Amino acid sequence: MHATDRRAVLRKLALAGLAGTGALGLPGLARAESGNLDKIKERGVLTVAVYDDLPPFSTDKGLGGIDALIAQAIAAQLGVKAKLLPFPGGEDMEDDLRFMVWKGHYLGYGPADVMLHVPVERPLMNANPQVTIFAPYWRERVMLARNRELVPAVESLDALKPYDIGVSGQTLAGWLMANADGGALQPRLRTTYKDGVAAAQALLKGEVQVVGGMNSELLHVLGQDKRFAVEPLPSPRVSRDGWAIGCAVKRDAEPLAQAVATAMSTLSDSGELRKIFQTAQLEWRRP
Repeated sequence: MHATDRRAVLRKLALAGLAGTGALGLPGLARAESGNLDKIKERGVLTVAVYDDLPPFSTDKGLGGIDALIAQAIAAQLGVKAKLLPFPGGEDMEDDLRFMVWKGHYLGYGPADVMLHVPVERPLMNANPQVTIFAPYWRERVMLARNRELVPAVESLDALKPYDIGVSGQTLAGWLMANADGGALQPRLRTTYKDGVAAAQALLKGEVQVVGGMNSELLHVLGQDKRFAVEPLPSPRVSRDGWAIGCAVKRDAEPLAQAVATAMSTLSDSGELRKIFQTAQLEWRRP
């Protein structure tokens, strides 16, 4: 399973409504100075690229959520202010890195100084020598959530056949469930949910008995509610270890990479990262 799959299956989103405080900056300025630590400190602003619709990491068109708080915390450590650059995910992760980290988008926005929510995976690094990917701050996993009272322990996806299953069809979890056991689960799949957060909300309301999604999505909604179990998706096609997400800058922006890595280490050691994740009902652990 490639970590880039999560981005590859997201719908392209319109750019409308991104303008405003903390959103899109001046494209020319960003391209001329992106990644230069001295220039960042001179202008007093760190431009941070965040996805515009990836709850709980990005909400309110990218201006809220975990990644927005992390961007602000990193900027504060550097002694500057954060300027968020929300953007819609492209066809794959390499598109996103090209548009938001090292080249800029053909529509005129980007690149940013730093991009958040980048899979920290060797194949992705090797395929994109123009960027440096570093400082993992969360580990994502494909997970299953179930109503403990209605659904007993699940040892395999085959055990889910009697139940209504909520999942976004345009996700890795949706693909795995739709193709499990030759499509045996398809009659019980409810795939109209926008994402794992919406599916988990349906479970909370009793509309379905089981849902699939990312651990961040499911735990964000279900939190510590003991009525529900959140556990790894029982599929041999997906790693139980998942993948880490972190930061990315231009390859030649080594001083900035070092500064951001130091900032993230400080936020980790101080407990600030833990507090940020707690705002979304997530228990933070070092990836």
